[in-house]
Amino acid sequence: MTMTNRALSNRRVFATPGGVYNATPSRIIFGAGSLTRVVEAVDAHGAKRAVVVSTPGRQDLAQRVVNLLGDRCCGVIPEAVSQVPIELARRGRRLAAEMEADCIVSVGGGASIGLGKGIGLEYAKPIIAIPTTYSGSEMTGFCGITIDGVKRMHTSLNMLAGTVIYDPELSVGLPVDVSMASAMNALAHCVDSVYVSTISPIILAAAHEGAAVLIGAMPRVAAAPDDLVARTDLLYGAYLAGAALTGGFAFQHGVAHTLGGSFGIAHGTSHALVLPHVAAYNMRHAPRELERLAQAMGVTNLGRSLFDLLEKTGLPKSLAEVGFAKSDIGRAAAITVETDNGLNPGPVTREDVEALLDDAYHGRRPS
Repeated sequence: MTMTNRALSNRRVFATPGGVYNATPSRIIFGAGSLTRVVEAVDAHGAKRAVVVSTPGRQDLAQRVVNLLGDRCCGVIPEAVSQVPIELARRGRRLAAEMEADCIVSVGGGASIGLGKGIGLEYAKPIIAIPTTYSGSEMTGFCGITIDGVKRMHTSLNMLAGTVIYDPELSVGLPVDVSMASAMNALAHCVDSVYVSTISPIILAAAHEGAAVLIGAMPRVAAAPDDLVARTDLLYGAYLAGAALTGGFAFQHGVAHTLGGSFGIAHGTSHALVLPHVAAYNMRHAPRELERLAQAMGVTNLGRSLFDLLEKTGLPKSLAEVGFAKSDIGRAAAITVETDNGLNPGPVTREDVEALLDDAYHGRRPS
């Protein structure tokens, strides 16, 4: 066998079936101090009247954006809350229309990014996302919107940001517990995307790299929250995780969205508390994909390593610790099964979900 033939025989061949694959936002601006480039981003979209979206608690940051935009800003919607209630999304669309906004600038965590998407779903204007946490939502064209107490996924190119600005300086003051829960949310994107049928080879590579960066950066940020280099690494990992999420998601996101949308558990925390158990469950159904991910992360037992990461970073380890009632396990399982998207490699039955939630409720370390 010639050297060329040997190289060809050892090359990994990706099976890329025909179909439609989601893309990431067309423009990424990354680096410390990048917030100042928001004017450039608005101008690149040909916009003249940008509305700024934030939470009530981040109006200081929203005002910084307003000051940078100057006469390019037509107003602020400082009303974002977690889980994107449909009523708020509708109100945001109405306010944006009244302001005659031709661009949406969402700045803050997942609540702000989500409301910007909720507005853009039916008020189709360019979106510029400026995340300050690690949720990855800014990279995708889908959003969970809570309707009648149940979080429902919506997908539209109207919600895909045209530009994302990643400025790690904006995350330095984020509390450690919020940072770690948000980073676990990002890790969940990497884990839950590697086995879905809709993922592409490019996005698979992002999932592996993102998970490796995140698991290395999380303990560093937990130990030194003001370390800008560690914060930059964590934000880079979250960016890659968000890219991975564009490939699709499965059981992990279904159960976490149920806990957040129907039971009021913080989004990042809900992901963190079920991720070790979902990883352990799906290892039985997608061992090759998850073993490759574990190898990229430098761990041997993915479920146990994710559970141990909760302790290393000071996060709660059980649903009981965050006030979830054991009596709600059955209802949570029923909602998870009813809203399942069918992409999980293993079955998502009520019995399986109840068993997983029982493990998460008691904080059992995966075997």
